Amino acid sequence: MQVITPGMIPTLPALRNRLRMRHLQLLEALAEHGSLRAAADAIRVTQPAATKALQQMEGLLGGPMFVRHPRGLTPTVLGEALTRYATTVLADMASLQSELAAMAECMVGRVRIGAIMAGAPGLLTRALVEMNRAYPGVQMSVRVDTSDILVQALLAGQIDLMIGRVPEGWSTEHLTVDLMADEPLSVLVRPGHPVVGSKHLAGDLIRQTWVIQPEPSPLREQVNETFRQWGQRPQSIIETSSILTSISLIRASDMVSILPEVTARDFEEMGAITILPLSLDARLPPYGLITRTNRECTPAMSRVIETLHGAAHGMAA
Repeated sequence: MQVITPGMIPTLPALRNRLRMRHLQLLEALAEHGSLRAAADAIRVTQPAATKALQQMEGLLGGPMFVRHPRGLTPTVLGEALTRYATTVLADMASLQSELAAMAECMVGRVRIGAIMAGAPGLLTRALVEMNRAYPGVQMSVRVDTSDILVQALLAGQIDLMIGRVPEGWSTEHLTVDLMADEPLSVLVRPGHPVVGSKHLAGDLIRQTWVIQPEPSPLREQVNETFRQWGQRPQSIIETSSILTSISLIRASDMVSILPEVTARDFEEMGAITILPLSLDARLPPYGLITRTNRECTPAMSRVIETLHGAAHGMAA
């Protein structure tokens, strides 16, 4: 049995500086093939080069790593120890390569998405479901807010992309905008509300308390324009940018709200609200995908963008 003495053990700097990747590859090949010639062929070096590499390792460890016999080589205790770690290092290297390849194929990564409330339940929901199916390794976070808040977050690097619109008066110098869909509006109340079935909806609605977005926001501008067209404003208004707060208030009272149609349809399908058959001229301008012009897309971002385009196409079909 091979005897290991303290003087044979190389220092850590010596191991790091003198062991090379070709040494580890040779050890793995020797463990697999059992002969120096076959191992040299496997790693595509000459036999003299393989012999030299083995001698370098034995010189580093201060003792023989293999016992030579007519049938090939048998590892000593030193040889077994170093071969075991060589196999681990090379396996980790293979794992690294797989991870890098997965990153290139967008199998892993993180994308932070901002969305206005119209984009969240329809377009974004479809895209997230598809991304989760096709690329489960991609971590996605979603922030729902108004466009003015989201644009600030985008420019500050707090989100990677957004579904929304550039607010009026904002510069698009550092933004790339790809329009996707328009945004009709709907007036909604709780199921069984007294105005349901009314022949004078506008007049009946204006006497109710309205739950609407605070100013300034594109949606609030359209709501105010609707009130101007009706020639009067409601006496009571509650302002909130929270969809859930709006829905909760509507369900618990005779309050009225106005939301993007795609958002309202989702809650109506769940039986939470009733959309009134009221034709509105007010319509929000088209929203789209917005990114920073000077930001290079990661593979994960590129896949999210492609999936969003596919979801938008599917909704338009």
